[in-house]
Amino acid sequence: MKYNSTTDKGIVVSASQAIAQGISTDGGLFVPMEIPQYSFSDIEAFTRLDYRGRAKKILADYLDDFTAEEIAECVDKAYTKEKFGGENPAPISYEKFGDIDMNILELWHGPTSAFKDMALQILPHLLTKSLKKTTDKEAVILVATSGDTGKAALEGFKDVDGTKIMVFYPVDGVSPMQKRQMTTQEGGNVAVCAIKGNFDDAQTGVKRIFTDSKLVKTLNDNGYLFSSANSINWGRLLPQIVYYFSAYADMVNAGKIKVGDKINVAVPTGNFGNILASYYAFRMGLPVNKFICASNSNNVLTDFIETGTYDKNRSFYATISPSMDILVSSNLERFLYHITDGDDALVKEWMTALKTTGAYTIDEQSKAKIESIFTGGFCSDEKTQEIIGEFFNKYGYLCDTHTAVAVSVYKDYAEKTGDKTPTIIDSTASPYKFSKAVLEAVASGEELPGDEFEMVDLLSKKTSTEVPAPLAALKSKQTRFDTVCAKEEMADFVLSTLGVK
Repeated sequence: MKYNSTTDKGIVVSASQAIAQGISTDGGLFVPMEIPQYSFSDIEAFTRLDYRGRAKKILADYLDDFTAEEIAECVDKAYTKEKFGGENPAPISYEKFGDIDMNILELWHGPTSAFKDMALQILPHLLTKSLKKTTDKEAVILVATSGDTGKAALEGFKDVDGTKIMVFYPVDGVSPMQKRQMTTQEGGNVAVCAIKGNFDDAQTGVKRIFTDSKLVKTLNDNGYLFSSANSINWGRLLPQIVYYFSAYADMVNAGKIKVGDKINVAVPTGNFGNILASYYAFRMGLPVNKFICASNSNNVLTDFIETGTYDKNRSFYATISPSMDILVSSNLERFLYHITDGDDALVKEWMTALKTTGAYTIDEQSKAKIESIFTGGFCSDEKTQEIIGEFFNKYGYLCDTHTAVAVSVYKDYAEKTGDKTPTIIDSTASPYKFSKAVLEAVASGEELPGDEFEMVDLLSKKTSTEVPAPLAALKSKQTRFDTVCAKEEMADFVLSTLGVK
């Protein structure tokens, strides 16, 4: 199994090289040159395995320069009962929203209460093993975050030998709880910096640093190399494929479907990584009928799916679902590569247009392929809160602001089309990470306290739900990181943090 770049398939690397580098030297993203194929009997075999067993099988098929023992060690260390609160790190909650079935895949039971834990608890193990196979340098991991990735990456890489991690987040673009999670982070190898800008500015800045040949050489000369914990890194995206196969197997075991039955997948997404993982599962053989791409008011993906034109030249909205406040969906590049059957020249043309003009339009053949399996939708903050309030007050299920976007878009889709296909809805974060917006939804009209942790306590009291222990523990932690820089100063922050001139 080799990997090449989305914009130059002449660049070919091993799995460990792809994970260690994070991004190709030409600025493209690494993609597998082959996609493993699973039969229905292979999928049926997953019903007899636990989550860790399913993960070991899928990872082994993509990481053939890892031994079975190495993969087992990575998986067993990542997905422990202690970290995820149970034997299944990604359980399904079977709910009803009126007469619509909601198979809610809860991906937020990990140590940072967000779905990013599903990948970022295993990535440090994959990365350190990859580094040992490919280099003797220390990895400097750069992360741009819209809220959840930052904390999950910091927690995953905390005090991991041979790594240093730096996280950049938009100063006014994350929730108070997300900010507190990052700025109080423990660990001797971590650093956090807010930037004056939005997530797209942070993501663009990180990519620029990765491809700055002078800066890369300076780090190499000082014994460092850059890597990434964002989903531009294949080692971040690959573990996410697992929970779609696992959820399907769990639904079979629960009697909701039979092996071979098609499902839909509804995913709240901004950077297109989570929904792309489900597309990889589909390409591997998971029977998917429709991918439902759910956006908030930053609905660039909805427009792209409907028109074939990706245009980031639009108003940017800071919403109550901040992890989706993204106008440049980096993982869409991988999707376009596969949709065009590996046409790297065409993907490069589109990505160049995006950088230079802020927009591109795909060809009609590619647009038709996307329309055959994808649909998009979005909802406003007002609708998001309406869904949270209705889902809890009428039906007793409390969800966060991102999950509510997916529930809303799926509900609209089901009512419009009459499609009764069983649907997995990704629940991506604990409602307690966005306590103010969730409280406003379930306790409409009531005066709320000004303190974040008082709101957390009130939400728990109002809904008779438990505050996740890692979030409750933040109340007594001291702030360690308060640096704010301009987006043009990100490289300077990296160098000064490393003590490199």
